[in-house]
Amino acid sequence: MSQKFSLDGQVIPFEDGETIMQAATKAGVFIPHLCYHPEFKPHGSCKLCTVKVNGRQTASCTMRASTGMVVENNTEELNGERRALTQMLFVEGNHFCPSCEKSGNCQLQATAYHLGMMSPHYDHFFPNRPVDATHPDFFIDFNRCILCSLCVRASRDVDKKNVFALSGRGIKTHLIVNAASGNLADTDFSLADKAAQVCPVGVILQKRQGFAVPIGERTYDKAPIAAQREPEMEGAPK
Repeated sequence: MSQKFSLDGQVIPFEDGETIMQAATKAGVFIPHLCYHPEFKPHGSCKLCTVKVNGRQTASCTMRASTGMVVENNTEELNGERRALTQMLFVEGNHFCPSCEKSGNCQLQATAYHLGMMSPHYDHFFPNRPVDATHPDFFIDFNRCILCSLCVRASRDVDKKNVFALSGRGIKTHLIVNAASGNLADTDFSLADKAAQVCPVGVILQKRQGFAVPIGERTYDKAPIAAQREPEMEGAPK
């Protein structure tokens, strides 16, 4: 028998072991997120999915649901904090949506729209992050990395290749390619890799495919991110 908790006044059923994020997603309730993916163990790094549980903030992707808990999600306070985090992500890297091949299919861009972000607010850092176009099928635009680590986890846990890693600490944390040269061409990265499919922004891009789907016909052009449904995958980590 399923148990229940309250989410913004709505009764949400859940099964033993499910997180708030998993239960909310099954119930059709959108909680903003960037680093969460239903096929991987929750990471809790982006903090966009932070909710209040009985008055205390916690990451909904890692917090297990329990009977009787009262969860706040869609509040001005929480959305204001999410908006500030999203603005910081835009200025930390070099994000210029009109010129990005991922525009319309980008989760960061769609989340910014959802949160009513009208400007980056903060000064841009303009870091120097050269593009890697050495691979025959992909190029890597490190400028757009939001450190969600989805490609790292996919390459390590699914592809068993460890092509990607995060290096550095604090503000100097950045994505790297695990090759002596630092070039993607010197790895066994391929089109079949899970890591090639999971980037929520425009970092890992397949060559010669950028505008195969025209602007206006892309995922978030057709429906906002809150209207999308992420199906729970069979065997997904709890």
